[in-house]
Amino acid sequence: MSPPPAPAPDLGGAEAFVWHVSPDRLIPVEKVSRVALDLLIGVDRSRDTLLENTLYFARGYPANNALLWGSRGMGKSSLVKAIHAEVVRQGHPLKIVEVQREDLPSIGRLLTILRASSARVLLFCDDLSFSHDDQHYKSLKAVLDGGIEGRPENVVFYATSNRRHLMPRDMIENERSTSINPSEAVEEKVSLSDRFGLWLGFHPCSQDDYLAMIRGYCAAHGLEIDEAEMRAEAIEWQATRGARSGRVAWQYFTDLAGRRGLPITG
Repeated sequence: MSPPPAPAPDLGGAEAFVWHVSPDRLIPVEKVSRVALDLLIGVDRSRDTLLENTLYFARGYPANNALLWGSRGMGKSSLVKAIHAEVVRQGHPLKIVEVQREDLPSIGRLLTILRASSARVLLFCDDLSFSHDDQHYKSLKAVLDGGIEGRPENVVFYATSNRRHLMPRDMIENERSTSINPSEAVEEKVSLSDRFGLWLGFHPCSQDDYLAMIRGYCAAHGLEIDEAEMRAEAIEWQATRGARSGRVAWQYFTDLAGRRGLPITG
C-alpha cells in the first residue's frame, strides 16, 4: 500500500521556521535575529541582486538558487535574513526555513512537506561546506536539481559559505593529484556550486566601509560619540583582531554601547 501524501504544513503562524529531525518538524521562530537592510554597508551590488531575485520568487515568478560566498563576517547570512524581512515588509508573505548542514540528509523529506504547502518558502542553509569524505553534498542535489520530481515550484534555496566551491582549495588539489580518476574525484563536489544560478561574492571591506558600518550602528541606536574618538578606537579595535569586517564593526559597537550603558534592542 502506498503511503498517504504528506499533509500540508501549517506555516501561517510565523514568518520563520527551523527544520528539526528525529522527529521531523518545523519549529516556528517568534523573533528572527537580524539587522536592518540599510545597515549592511559595502554590499550594494549583492544586496540589489539578491533582493531582485527574491522579489521575483515571492511574486510567483522564476528565480535562481543563490550561493553567497566569501570573507567571514561580511554579512552573508545577515543579508539573507534582511532581504527576507524587506520582502515581507513590501507585502509578500514569504516564509524562511533554516536547515542545518548536518540535517541535509533529511532535505528530501522536508521538500516533500513543503511541496504540499501553498506558501512560498526560502530555504536557507548557513555556513555550507564539505570535507573530502563528506557525503552530505549528495543530499543537497535534491534541492538544487530536484531529481525526477524537480525542485518544488514554491521553494528556492539560499546558502552561505566561506568557500566558492564549498570545499577547501587544498583538498581539491590533493584529490586531483592522488586519485586514480582525478577529474572524477572532485567533479561532483566542485560542480555542486555550479548548480546555483546566482553566485554573490563577499570580500574584505575597506577602512572607510568599516567606519561607515559603525557610524550606521551608532545612528540606528542613538549613540553619540565624537568622530575622532570613534575613529581612533575602531581602528585600534580592528588592528587587535587582524581584520576588518561587518562582524568586527558590530563587536566594536557592542563594546562601545556597553561602556556607554546603552541597551541594544532590535
